[in-house]
Amino acid sequence: MTTPIRYISSPGRLPYILITAILFSLVCTAQEEQLSDSVQRTATFTPGLSGNAVEFLPHPPALIQMAGAPKAYYSYFWEFGDGHYSREERPRHVYGKQGAYEVTLWATNHYDNGKTPATRPQKIEVREITESHNDQALLGEDLLLQRNREPVPEEDIVVILSYRNPKPYVTGGKLYLFYNEQQYRDRNFELTDTRTYNGEKPVPEAGFAYTGTVSDGETLLASATGNPLPKQQLQDSTERVNLPLTLEESKSYYKDWSILEFDRMAPGEERNVFFTLRTTPEMLKDTSAIVTVRSIYVPDENYDNHKVKDMEMEIVTSHDPNRMSSNATVMNYRLVRFKTFRYKIRFQNNGEGPASTIRLETDIPEMFDKSTIEIEDLYPECPICPDEKEVSYSCIDTTYKENKAVFTFKNIYLPGSEQKNVKEYDSTKGFVKYRIKPAPDFHKKKTKSRTAIYFDKNEPVITNYATTRFLPGISIGAKAGYMWSPGLDNHKEYFAGVTISPYKSYRGYLQAELMFSANSFDKLKTFTEEAVRDNNFIDTYRVKALEEYRNISLYMVPVSYRYTINNYLAVGSGIQLRTDLSSTQCTTTTGEYSLVIPSEDIDFRDDTRDRITQTDVTRAFDHFQTGIFAGFNAGFARIGPSIGARYIYNLNSPHSQIQLYAIWKF
Repeated sequence: MTTPIRYISSPGRLPYILITAILFSLVCTAQEEQLSDSVQRTATFTPGLSGNAVEFLPHPPALIQMAGAPKAYYSYFWEFGDGHYSREERPRHVYGKQGAYEVTLWATNHYDNGKTPATRPQKIEVREITESHNDQALLGEDLLLQRNREPVPEEDIVVILSYRNPKPYVTGGKLYLFYNEQQYRDRNFELTDTRTYNGEKPVPEAGFAYTGTVSDGETLLASATGNPLPKQQLQDSTERVNLPLTLEESKSYYKDWSILEFDRMAPGEERNVFFTLRTTPEMLKDTSAIVTVRSIYVPDENYDNHKVKDMEMEIVTSHDPNRMSSNATVMNYRLVRFKTFRYKIRFQNNGEGPASTIRLETDIPEMFDKSTIEIEDLYPECPICPDEKEVSYSCIDTTYKENKAVFTFKNIYLPGSEQKNVKEYDSTKGFVKYRIKPAPDFHKKKTKSRTAIYFDKNEPVITNYATTRFLPGISIGAKAGYMWSPGLDNHKEYFAGVTISPYKSYRGYLQAELMFSANSFDKLKTFTEEAVRDNNFIDTYRVKALEEYRNISLYMVPVSYRYTINNYLAVGSGIQLRTDLSSTQCTTTTGEYSLVIPSEDIDFRDDTRDRITQTDVTRAFDHFQTGIFAGFNAGFARIGPSIGARYIYNLNSPHSQIQLYAIWKF
């Protein structure tokens, strides 16, 4: 029995208190309207305790209706602090033992513009047992993974791992939870808390142990006579027996895992473990992605027999039941042709009555071949409609429009969430999950698709966009060619190098290059040296200085921007840096002697007085140049062989350079 709270005040101050309370309420209401979209809201609850039975009443914050959406509502998940849970709005729970229990409420807002409400656990004290408590068998299978809601970046979800002892004897074993798929660069989740209620204990990574023994179902049971009694039990055909293989596969697919061990589990006993996972903010770019967590259950640690359960979840930005999601959010373009991708369309009938016809018109991006669509799963469950024949039973029909696939549920009964006597919101929901293969030829570009959902003859409900994007990938190219500078004499330069760029980009992309070259060129200087004697005779040397350069050069293109016009033509521009790693200058100077007598107009040639000199100079890391370039290449522009030409303008002499090359991108 709850004692009412009494507020005591003097009669003279009562009007003042009432006026102050009203003004304060108005101010708070105005502030709530302005800040409701940014201030964290809180949901509380009131426990009504009667002996060991408790009735829970939630107090969520007021809903902020999303414009144009169905009526906003809350869904609830209760964790009672004794290993049990409920999804009812106002559950009644009977505790089996006296003691203190920490109860947590998770309220999830749907079609609501406010933030998901935060909650704080409350402790309740059970001091007497007034009702008998019997654990009911709830599991239809030995291993089950559930969640309280879809993951939203920077919000918590609860993953419930439920397991049952399938053996006719008391067992001890292990539980594994794998999360954070390797295919995503960033981690999907952070494991912030694990709550156990039956003595489960964490195990370090060294807990990846196995026995190499497989139970064949023959088990010896204890007896009072001192002789073991044989008991034959049929082997579960769905069990896996190669535990080392399952563990290695899981470790290669997931980045993180948690291991628990348990013991003293009675035959048929059911237990729950609760994991709190916080969705990382980095997953905001992967909304609509389908991610998975995996559980492995080893019922008996003496054998390698085990069960595996995967649970798909969709990264969302809001808790809207009408959604489209895909596992094709991040793809490797090199491998995409060998994969099959999956999409899932979820919907909910928010009407006041049942829907008998539901039509889903979903976009099919051009990178997919809609003729390869195969339905994998659906709800309400029904067979495929026969071709060219109307039937009166429930079925699903698949038709196609231009760039669309249309899934039509016919002759079904899906209750509405506002329908009378409908208490379970999940019964008003449905989905279609299908797989699809890539088209034979498509470009590496982002796609997005959404679904228009028609309930009978009502206006459509439009889902979010399910987007796809490709990993950049890396393409290494081999490049070789010939260069020359028109301002240099006898210039010859051959080069080879490598390029690096994203793999097979659709339009624009960045590329870097590194090249080495062997080049040579000449410089010829001519001049005259004269020395006048006292008798006005002139000693004259007509000099030719031939400078021959032999260089090993390094070229770097730190960044260039390239644009692919089509499959066969691309253009680009960028910055080029150059230096001579080794430069050898060989100078040969030849002077031809003549005696000139100006007064007599005589120019006497005397080759015996000619002179020839030769010098060699070697330098390292000499002659730095910076230039800008523009060019094109034709052939297989994105991947494979092509040829190209490039004009480079250097900021210092020689200014002009022309490059012809062949390239093969891998």
